[in-house]
Amino acid sequence: MKNVRPKKNLGQHFLTDLNVAKAIADTVDACPDIPVLEVGPGMGVLTQYLVDKPRELSVVEIDRESVAYLHEHFPVLRDKVISGDFLRMDLHQLFGGRQFVLTGNYPYDISTQIFFKMLDNKDLIPCCTGMIQREVALRMASEPGNKAYGILSVLIQAWYDVEYLFTVDEHVFNPPPKVKSAVIRMTRNKVTDIGCDEKLFRRVVKTVFNQRRKMLRVSLRQLFPKGEASTGFFEGEMMTLRPEQLSISQFVELTNMVEKELGSTSPAAGQPI
Repeated sequence: MKNVRPKKNLGQHFLTDLNVAKAIADTVDACPDIPVLEVGPGMGVLTQYLVDKPRELSVVEIDRESVAYLHEHFPVLRDKVISGDFLRMDLHQLFGGRQFVLTGNYPYDISTQIFFKMLDNKDLIPCCTGMIQREVALRMASEPGNKAYGILSVLIQAWYDVEYLFTVDEHVFNPPPKVKSAVIRMTRNKVTDIGCDEKLFRRVVKTVFNQRRKMLRVSLRQLFPKGEASTGFFEGEMMTLRPEQLSISQFVELTNMVEKELGSTSPAAGQPI
């Protein structure tokens, strides 16, 4: 079977440098002894190194041409090649409900969605590695006070330790993307209870970063009926800060403040989060 043609509508950029491929595959070794799920294997440039590791491996691929290629070139995987959309999968159906490592050369246009799905299944995924757009990787690993610090930084770092491992240049892909890529690793931290309502936490983080240049006392008003809260709520010192200045623990504190205030305004308390 001939090589698979990269498809623009699927955001396919096939990695051609085998040294980089092996280095990415080896990032899963930080979480040994559990299965691995590779997303978007394409023609198996990472798969060829993952399959040699002494652990269970499944791959999920949405491109039917790539699925046929994988069946032909990786017969050892047999029924472990899953034809489908990762974003629509019930991850509890994989590996008998056991925890697994998530990895891959992720399509740029859905990488953020992949990581939100990871967060929704964080108890199943103690480790996530792979290659993404460098700009997204920098956001994920950024600390407070940095321009790159944003929604992804806070939501992921609340549950995972993020490591920016190395940068990958454009010329090692077919076709070459217009931006640089980066390899990251996320490992579940020891947090089991974030200390606030998790859905409201997400809502607060997204709300304030959607107006990241404004002080919290301005951006938070849209969470309340007619933009109003009880006397003094918007007058605290924290309310003069902008979202990129807040640590994870401060966002937890802020969420609890908002929840308490919403509890005293019943119309807003029932709004979807």
